[in-house]
Amino acid sequence: MSKIAVIIGSIREGSYSRKIAEALPELAPEHQFDIVPIDELSFFSEDLEASPPESWTAFRKRITASEAVLFITPEYVRSVPGVLKNAIDIGSRPYGKGALIGKPAAIISTSLGAIGGFGANHHLRQSLASLDMPTLGQPEAYIGNSATLFDEGGRLSNENTAEFLKSFIHRFSQFIGEKARAMAA
Repeated sequence: MSKIAVIIGSIREGSYSRKIAEALPELAPEHQFDIVPIDELSFFSEDLEASPPESWTAFRKRITASEAVLFITPEYVRSVPGVLKNAIDIGSRPYGKGALIGKPAAIISTSLGAIGGFGANHHLRQSLASLDMPTLGQPEAYIGNSATLFDEGGRLSNENTAEFLKSFIHRFSQFIGEKARAMAA
């Protein structure tokens, strides 16, 4: 069982990224998914680093307590939402010792359109590379037409997407194990 921190790039209550995150425990019950909120994080400023806000400290502790990080994000203007970039900035600090540094990661991007958040997915990969976060390369997860994947109650109802997400999490689990074995060697 892996403990996976899940960081959702949207703070909208009914976001499709959140709905996907909420579907994961049922799709992959062998893992523990910890949805780490980012909506209360103040804007990052180096001026606050000497005495960081409690929300920063709590966020960093939850990331540190996880084996890996799964980012699930919509695409905003062909990139990641500002709230997600802010969370990454906070998780990357203090410089050289940030909670995100070196953690295995995976990305699921979503969009209302058919492309599935391709731009956000690849912009996020650039930030994660700078934090030395080994990021799952295959399969890539671009979830398009996200508004059509859920029933009236907000539950994932598209069977093809559910099966894909199961296989994606299975592969991510293997990836986490591979990275852990490499670090132990």
